[in-house]
Amino acid sequence: MLAASDVVLTLARLAAEPAPDPTSTDGPTLPDTEQVGRWFDGLVTPAWQIGLTILIGAIVLALLRTSIAHTVKRIVDGTPTVHRHAAALLSRGLRQDGPGPDPSPLGAARRVQRAETMGSVLRSISGFVVGALAVVIVLGILHVDVGPLLASAGVVGVALGFGAQTLVKDFLAGISMLVEDQYGVGDVIDLGEAVGTVEQVGLRVTQVRSLDGTLWYVRNGEILRVGNMTQGWSRALLELRVLSDEDVPRVRRLMLAAAAEVAADEELGHMVLEEPEVAGIEDLTAEGVMLRLLVKVAPSTQWQISRELRARIRTRLAAEGIDLALPRREVVVERPSGSVPAGVSPER
Repeated sequence: MLAASDVVLTLARLAAEPAPDPTSTDGPTLPDTEQVGRWFDGLVTPAWQIGLTILIGAIVLALLRTSIAHTVKRIVDGTPTVHRHAAALLSRGLRQDGPGPDPSPLGAARRVQRAETMGSVLRSISGFVVGALAVVIVLGILHVDVGPLLASAGVVGVALGFGAQTLVKDFLAGISMLVEDQYGVGDVIDLGEAVGTVEQVGLRVTQVRSLDGTLWYVRNGEILRVGNMTQGWSRALLELRVLSDEDVPRVRRLMLAAAAEVAADEELGHMVLEEPEVAGIEDLTAEGVMLRLLVKVAPSTQWQISRELRARIRTRLAAEGIDLALPRREVVVERPSGSVPAGVSPER
């Protein structure tokens, strides 16, 4: 640190020196502040500005991709926090525990596909936005008028938007379905005309394999409703119709006994999530009485459980001598009075 007296003497010496002649060609020494300003102007050249712009763009892109990775992981792991809390409240109110994450290989493949698709889309969008901003800034540094370029790009964008609005609609619908997890690979869904197992979920097209082997390609933008039969949990539903004069409570006990036998099976028991129930008499007609058995089961197992229930209920009903009600049809034949069919002698 300089003393105060030294600073005062230096300022007095500078004031006493004559001012340099601006017309002199001897190259007078410039003041320190002006030298620093020229040095800074020489340092901050367009090349340095462009390099700094690219560096900042790379840092921003890296931060965005890191944030995208964390966001996609949260989406793949499950629903948002609010939805999880709401589901927990509902499950406690209904005294039902929601199923945990699907540990099967099919569930793992579904989560991996969602992660890869969402990560790819978000990374592409972030790279495009950051790249476009960097290009505009670099053109501004090079004193290129970007107004006409932006106007032209806007016109081209509007033209492409009108020409490819169906494609854009499909992509936006595909992204929303992936984020909301409406269905995934392995789910059995009903899309209206196409019903079957989902084999692949893309941003534009969903592939559904029907029961007869037909592979349906359904555009995501054309999907108005989705019925997912295997998301979260499923339900095995079995309807049984017996004669009206049968002992209905007895038939109900037989159905529950067959369901309890399935729930106690070593191979099938883990698929049953709740106690089976028979919801009373669902229909009463001249042909008989219909009872309905409901069993809450693991996803995609309702058909296997239903087949086993039918086999065991049939065995128990046959052992107890209970017949199923069959559709009956009465035919009334009117004959003219006095007419006798051929080969039949009239009574006397």
